[in-house]
Amino acid sequence: MSTEARPERASVRLSARTVALYAIGSLGTGGYATLPGLVLTYFLTDNLGVAALAAGLIVTAAKVWDVLIDPLIGAASDRQLARTGSRRGFMVTGGLALPAFFALTFAVPPSWGPVAGAICVLLAFLATATAFSLFQVPYVALPAELTGSYDERTRLLGWRVVVLTAAILLFGAGGPALRNAGDDPVTGYLLMGIASGIVIGVGMLIASRTAAAAARRMSSGREVETIPSTWRDQYMSGFRALGRSQPFRALLGTFVLQALATGTMLAGAQYVATWVLRSEDAVTFVFVALVGPALLATPGWTLIARRLGKERAFAGASVLFTIAAASLVLALWAPGPWIYASVAVAGIAYAGLQSLPMAMLPDVITHDERTSGRGQAGTFTGIWTAGETIGFALGATAVSLTLAATGYVSTVAGETVDQPDAAIAGIVLSFSVLPALLMIASLLTLRGYRLRRDDIEAPMTSDA
Repeated sequence: MSTEARPERASVRLSARTVALYAIGSLGTGGYATLPGLVLTYFLTDNLGVAALAAGLIVTAAKVWDVLIDPLIGAASDRQLARTGSRRGFMVTGGLALPAFFALTFAVPPSWGPVAGAICVLLAFLATATAFSLFQVPYVALPAELTGSYDERTRLLGWRVVVLTAAILLFGAGGPALRNAGDDPVTGYLLMGIASGIVIGVGMLIASRTAAAAARRMSSGREVETIPSTWRDQYMSGFRALGRSQPFRALLGTFVLQALATGTMLAGAQYVATWVLRSEDAVTFVFVALVGPALLATPGWTLIARRLGKERAFAGASVLFTIAAASLVLALWAPGPWIYASVAVAGIAYAGLQSLPMAMLPDVITHDERTSGRGQAGTFTGIWTAGETIGFALGATAVSLTLAATGYVSTVAGETVDQPDAAIAGIVLSFSVLPALLMIASLLTLRGYRLRRDDIEAPMTSDA
């Protein structure tokens, strides 16, 4: 790898315009990650009459598809960068295709029956997932190429998470509000799907413009390794990246466990609102309690990371989230508005859980480039996105399995049922104890992450 590009990439301060354009992409990532995780399982079980276990399998199948294609898209994105000098083509394609497929996911009426409805939702969601991956994998690769500065990456990803948490509020609160604005559930879900898909797509297209800035900075003397062309070699390239980079293994393992923990809470939120707080609309207040504090906390986590290091700040956020999640088990005996306070504490921690590992990933990529001579940011982010997808998918699966095991009764739109006490207990446990245990496990894997500020910045200074 040429060393002439390193000092420029390390010293540059990103312009406010570049930071803003990149951050706006989180309208897309936040909307896609939040709304299907929040309402899709519920849409299947309580609107189309699909059994809870089958609903969980549908969501999981779409996520498994993500896992299969993300490494391929990552390698293809690296090839596109080597061939054209930019990753923008895939990002634009994803941004243009996603709105239509997202709307179709929620356009299935109950009159089609649970079997036909489930199949149609699965196909539409598979197409949505493909479009999103075309954007997301190269999008996550860009920070490593926009700047080599340890602190600038924290700044860039910090602002991205500010927009991400705002997007969670927008889609988590606004999506169900749009759903309830229709004259009936069928119209409401369709309205939600169309409006949300358009906003997600616009955010993705705006963020794709930062690929040009990354291409300009990467053009000065950077050599990109020849990327394997066969699908088998592309998969093996990802596994080789995992094998040679110990920091990547530690960070990815931590991130997957935490995605599973937060995915479990996200999938359970609507059920907690409906059956524990006894109001379907209460999910809006749950998201306000989560995202409001997170918006304020993100700059604080950035400051803590500058002072203590990203890895220590990340561990602190993980511990705080664990405590907040565990406290929610008290809802088994005393459900009530106090739940919002625990969710708010989790929201403060969630801001750190989002911004800090994303700021650490470019450091891992830089470390690999320096030690192995390979320029494969897309390969790394393909594996990373697949891991994140696994976590969120298994989170929804864990909730659906818990509901099935505890006797949850599925319904179609307009029907009213009473849930057994065991099902209510399962909902609370999947929203509290399970994510807390997963977060504790993630702290164990985080102990294996050994990169520090000096590992990133000192070699760049010597190169200069």
